[in-house]
Formats: sequence, structure tokens, C-alpha cells
Amino acid sequence: MSRRTVGHAISAFLLALMLAFSIPAHAQAPTTAPNPQAESVNEDMLFKQNSRIDGRVSIPDERSRFLIQPQGRDWRMFHEVTMPWIAGLAILGMLLALVIFYLVFGRIRGQYSETGDRIVRFRFVERFTHWMVATCFIVLALSGLNYIYGKRLLMPIMGPYAFAEMSQWLKYAHNFFAWPFTVGILIMFVVWVRDNLPSRVDLEWIKKGGGLTGRGHVSAGRFNAGQKIVFWGVTLGSLAMFVSGLALLFPFTVTGVNGMQLTSIIHGIIGAVFIAGILAHIYIGSVGMEGAFEAMGSGTVDREWARQHHDLWADQADRADPAAPAGRVDPARPRI
Repeated sequence: MSRRTVGHAISAFLLALMLAFSIPAHAQAPTTAPNPQAESVNEDMLFKQNSRIDGRVSIPDERSRFLIQPQGRDWRMFHEVTMPWIAGLAILGMLLALVIFYLVFGRIRGQYSETGDRIVRFRFVERFTHWMVATCFIVLALSGLNYIYGKRLLMPIMGPYAFAEMSQWLKYAHNFFAWPFTVGILIMFVVWVRDNLPSRVDLEWIKKGGGLTGRGHVSAGRFNAGQKIVFWGVTLGSLAMFVSGLALLFPFTVTGVNGMQLTSIIHGIIGAVFIAGILAHIYIGSVGMEGAFEAMGSGTVDREWARQHHDLWADQADRADPAAPAGRVDPARPRI
């Protein structure tokens, strides 16, 4: 055998040996691409070890080191999904109820004839305070609703830049108009609280449905049971809105981030219910009842209107000044 033949044989043997070792290694190669995130740390794994994801900061405010927490995701879900449904059902539901009420009962009209003898129902201070509170409430309500629905309804129409500018000014308005609103509520409480204390007459008024059921005449003092419910609802609701709003206006003063989230939820829910209730008050005080708007507009009402809707208060006015001539507006009548 020649030297060349031996060399070829050795080369062939070595090549066969290399192929023999390479085939098992090639057969064990993975058939799918590797997943680089298979062993990486994810959010769920971190939350199983700790209730929140935090880091390290060098600034004095230690709260800034918290990056993610489960309660934050719950609050975001409430703000983006639950709160719009709550506000929508409360406000649209009230509007629908008022439309049905108007279609069934129409405008509440009294069975009386104008006498021209007018008596003072609300003094200037009372009317000024009422309209100041009403104006502030409209600004607060619209700016609050923008916080819930603005980016869904207005931003697609206005564009992001104009909407951001408007929302910034509405935020300022919301913060500043809350103060005269609160002061006005405090004044109305001091002036009207005595006339809004519950009495036995209120139970009879409620039993007869305020006279809408046709069960005879319903007596009432200066304010009937329905107005007293509105008074106390507005007073307590305003107190809750003021306390929660104050906590939001000065964040982290009395509570941490979880308390701020809960305060925001409470403020939003009460605000939505507040708006729905005031819609009913606006309806009764404008188109719902004849003569109601005039009482808060000019401050006086016809004596016969007073006798039909607030007879006990009208009798008190007569006892105070029984000889008042027709058409005279006497500011010295009983405290109003």
C-alpha cells in the first residue's frame, strides 16, 4: 500500500470520527428560539414578595421612592371605569326622573288668585348668598365633570393642547371657587338652620306627598319637609366635599398615598350625587313650581301663594303685622 493511500485512509477515518461526535450534539439542539424573558423578574413575582415596588432616593421625601403599588392600579380602574358610570347613572337618572315627573304631574300650580299684596320671603342677604353659592356650584360642577368626562368628550373635539389649557384653568377655578361656595353655605346654615329643624308638620307633609297625591291641603312653615331635606343634604354634602377637597388641595398633609386615593374616590362619589340632587332643586325652583323662582328672584311672594304653600309661615307674618296695606312690602316682618 502506497504512502498516499495510507494518508487518504487516515483522513477518511478522522472525518468519520468527527461526524460521529457532531451528530448527537446537532440532534440535541433546541427546535425553538430561546425566550430571553423566561427567567426575568416580572411585576407579579415582585408583588408576591412585597406589596409595592420601590427604589432608593437621595432626596428627603421618602414617599417618592415608591414606584408601583396595587392600590394605585385599583384607583386608576375606579377613576377610568367605575366613576364615569356612577356619575352618569346618577345625573342622567335624575334628569330622566325629572322628565317623567313633569310629564306625569306637569308644573305645580296653586289654586289661588293674585291679590297684589306681597310679603317678603327672602331678604337681600339671603338672596345674594343663595345666588353666590349657585354660581360657585355651577363652576365646581362643570370643572369636576370635566375631570371625569373631559378627555372622552371634549379632547377629541378641541384637540389635546386646547383641552389641556382649558383643563388647567378649570382646575384653578375649581380650587378658588370652592372657598366662596363654602363661606356661602356657612352663612345660609346660620341664617336658615332654625327654620329647617324637623317638626311634626313635616311628617304629615311627607305622608301626603307634599300635596301631589291629592289628599287635601298640606300645611308647612317657612320651609316644607322637602326643602328641609334639601337644606340638610346640601349642608352635610358641602361639609363632606369641603373636608375631602381640603385634603386633596393640600396633599399628604394628613394622610399618605392610599388615604389620598380613598379621599379622591369619596370626593368624586359625593360630588356626583350632589349634582344629581341639585338638579332636582333647580327643577322645582324654576319650571317645576309656579312662583318658586320669583321668591328667590325678587324676594317677595303674593300673600295667597304663601297661604297655599306655606300657610303656617303666612299666618305668622299676619300676626306680626295684621294691618299691612295691600301691595306693601314690609321688611319688618318675622325673621326670614
